[in-house]
Amino acid sequence: MLDTILLKDKQLLVFLNSLGSEQWDPLWLVITNQIYWSPLFIFIFYLVIKAFGWKQGGFMILSMILLVAFSDQFTNLIKNSVARLRPNNDPEIKHLLRTLINPQSFSFTSGHATTSTFFSVFVVLLLKDRYKYIYFVLFWPLIFAYSRLYLGVHFPIDIIVGMIVGVTLANIYYFFFKKVEKKVFKTA
Repeated sequence: MLDTILLKDKQLLVFLNSLGSEQWDPLWLVITNQIYWSPLFIFIFYLVIKAFGWKQGGFMILSMILLVAFSDQFTNLIKNSVARLRPNNDPEIKHLLRTLINPQSFSFTSGHATTSTFFSVFVVLLLKDRYKYIYFVLFWPLIFAYSRLYLGVHFPIDIIVGMIVGVTLANIYYFFFKKVEKKVFKTA
């Protein structure tokens, strides 16, 4: 059964990846690069400071930075434990893919999907009572994660599981964050 799932995963990736075209390649190379998302992070930090002030907002921003560091290391632990080849390195399908980058690390789970989902869901949990449109930030991990399929460097299962892990970690992290925040800021 697992072999069938993995085969379907590869077939779905080949199909999704084949939808790309040279015309759109530069856009997806920009989308997949975290540095180009800096304005979004700066905007989120601005919203946090505006909503909570420098002291509490700074605490939240520090928590977000720790979240990203933890997520990155957690994802690397999973990747190195599972050791699934990336599609661009998989001898069965690499010749069928359009690949524009060639990462050599392992594939499962997607760090892009896990960390961006973890971050975005945590931000929504923090800011949902202050900004009704904050839910739009959830489009970011969807677009960011899809870029990995477009570029042929992750399988769909890597993305889906990464997003599930991201949502789960965000909710756990938020639960503990609120406990610590309550003690630090003596809030009700």
